[in-house]
Amino acid sequence: MSGIWAVSLSAFVIGIAWFGREIIVPLALAALLTFLLIPLVDRLQRWIGRVAAVILTMLLILGGTIAAGWSISHQAVDLANRLPDYKENLRAKLQSIQMPSGAGFKRLSDTFEDLKKDLPAGLGAKPDEKAKPATPAAETPLPVKVMDDGKGHSLELIQSLASPVLGPLGTASLVLLLVTFMLLKHEDLRSRFIRLMGQGRISSTTRALDDAGMRIRRYLLMQLVVNLIYGLALCVGLYFIGVPNALLWGALAAGLRFIPYIGPWIAASFPMLLSLAVSPSWLTPALTLGLFIAIELVTNNVLEPWLYGSSTGVSSMALIVAAVFWTWLWGPVGLVLSTPLTVCLVVMGRHIPQLSFLSVLLSEEDALTPAEDFYHRLLRRGEHDESDQIESYLKENSINDLYDAVLIPVMIAAEEDYARGMVDEEQREWVIRALRSIVEDLDHSEPTPSSEGSSQPVCRVYCLPARAERDELVGAMLANALHHEGFDARHAVGRRMAKELVTQFSEDPTDIVFISAVEPTTANHARALCEKIRSSVPDQRIVIGLWGRQGDIEETTEDLKLSGADEVFASIAEAVAFCEGFALQWADDVMEAPRPDNEDERQHSLEQLDLLSPEPMPALDRLTAKLARVFEVPVASVTLVDKHRQFFRANSGLPPSLRETPRDLSVCGHVVYQDELLVVEDLLRDRRFANNLFLKQHGIRFYAGAPIHASDGQPIGSLCLMDTRPRRFSKRERRLLSEHAEELSREIGLLPEED
Repeated sequence: MSGIWAVSLSAFVIGIAWFGREIIVPLALAALLTFLLIPLVDRLQRWIGRVAAVILTMLLILGGTIAAGWSISHQAVDLANRLPDYKENLRAKLQSIQMPSGAGFKRLSDTFEDLKKDLPAGLGAKPDEKAKPATPAAETPLPVKVMDDGKGHSLELIQSLASPVLGPLGTASLVLLLVTFMLLKHEDLRSRFIRLMGQGRISSTTRALDDAGMRIRRYLLMQLVVNLIYGLALCVGLYFIGVPNALLWGALAAGLRFIPYIGPWIAASFPMLLSLAVSPSWLTPALTLGLFIAIELVTNNVLEPWLYGSSTGVSSMALIVAAVFWTWLWGPVGLVLSTPLTVCLVVMGRHIPQLSFLSVLLSEEDALTPAEDFYHRLLRRGEHDESDQIESYLKENSINDLYDAVLIPVMIAAEEDYARGMVDEEQREWVIRALRSIVEDLDHSEPTPSSEGSSQPVCRVYCLPARAERDELVGAMLANALHHEGFDARHAVGRRMAKELVTQFSEDPTDIVFISAVEPTTANHARALCEKIRSSVPDQRIVIGLWGRQGDIEETTEDLKLSGADEVFASIAEAVAFCEGFALQWADDVMEAPRPDNEDERQHSLEQLDLLSPEPMPALDRLTAKLARVFEVPVASVTLVDKHRQFFRANSGLPPSLRETPRDLSVCGHVVYQDELLVVEDLLRDRRFANNLFLKQHGIRFYAGAPIHASDGQPIGSLCLMDTRPRRFSKRERRLLSEHAEELSREIGLLPEED
């Protein structure tokens, strides 16, 4: 029924527009000018009042129109007086254009000459008529001249001259009168329109009016500016080329450019013809043509995109079809009004549900959402490469947006269509497999933090399915999204019993458990699993994800929280943001590095080396400067870990006044305790350093340190690198840093022998 209603409404509106065009066209033109003039009138109203502002605006328009008309008329009269002077030049131009040579063209020319000879001299004579004898001079009839008294001739002359002008002049007068009253009663007309069209939906009608007014006003204003610049540039160019009456052609081009598509061509034809008439050579016509082409290219590709900014919201194809339609309906005036009227139709379709088909047909927005487009491509399996569409989407959107706006809605649509019998089991399985393949590819598209010398994640996440395979797949999406943010996130494959889950948590503690539920899996399934986990692990933090759930879920959220859930989310982006916030909510106490079991022996070895004195060591300073350049980091340091402090023996990039920090804030202390390479690619993601005051003050986000040993093998400090942003640290870089630390350890081990 909705399709029949749309067709009926369209036919009714078209009929009204056709039969009432004598009234509707002036109204449309007046409304268009009103949209353009409202900002000027509103600005003048602040100083002189509404009535005076409208009168002044209309006087300015009339004065400008009369002045422009007088100037153009003067130019036209001057051109008419000069035209006879160009007759000989035109004749020479035509004579210079000769027919192509060749036997074929010669025979064609001879044939026309023979035909011309066979034709009778009189245009109205018939071929079979015989020549009549000439009339004797005596019998020649005398010419009779009928004298007119002149009474009716003047009236007919006035009528013949005035009739072509009276129609447009009357329409223009009516338009100006309507514009005047529309400007005076603008707010009243607006209120009445809202009352008429917005019963029960005042807010949407108001938004539609504001949207349409903004788009049309911007379009008309920018079109006026573009046309004036176009006309001025053309006028100046024609003047220097030498085409007469350049002002006339510039003004004509500025006016004709309001007519889409054909206006510029009409504007170009007149000066082109005139350049042929006035120039003795072909140079002036060629320059005139080049001028038009250059101005058109600059206007269409530079000026219009820069001035228009945002589009009118109408697709290019719709603009062309609308131009044809409105021209057929209202003639040339319809062509001028086609773009503003189409903009109004698009706005109506966007804000009025019953007219949404107009927005689908005419707007430049995509007909299908990204999820709908991807789903229908999946159903046409084998015809499209899904990975190309995913890569294109990720160029402008995040991976969280991909999951929330595309992949999860596709999965829900496939399940709903399968439940309604619109797709079979094979198609459903194909969609699920395709989605799983995409998630697996995305999981490997960006490497997760390396395990060698890795950081201790500030938040461990485990994703569980509430019931079905679809729940497990979205759990994999969440784990993948968290991987990209540097979290330690895993997901369970398939459904597990509560007893098995308890065993899993006890063996590998998890900070957050996510329970995934995707429609048609209900909140009751997630509630049941949540209650089992809560009863088995009372202190476990549990979050439920009702992925893709539309509408208000506050009541469902409260019910799930009463069942033991700590939080409930409906999107991947919300879940990731929650984990990021949770990662920053650790206690202010810093996790100090434990002391090695052989701390006394280690301390003795450090003191024996006599490296804790403040005297500079140029060799170590050169080493740290070299490492900062090689690894492209702002800070490199040789750090010694003393009993209660860490001492920066040499460094590159730290403030000169910073020589040491307390040991409880030392990251190098962890290197000494572990006695192995330590790499923390994002210190804020490591629970040991998330609230380290020293790191926060200096904005340090990356750390890599290799242990330095004394000659007896005791770790005395680290050769470390620091950066103010998270970064990856490759295996090659790890090996290179370790080699430098080993070489430094050998040189330090020789110091006592040298002394």
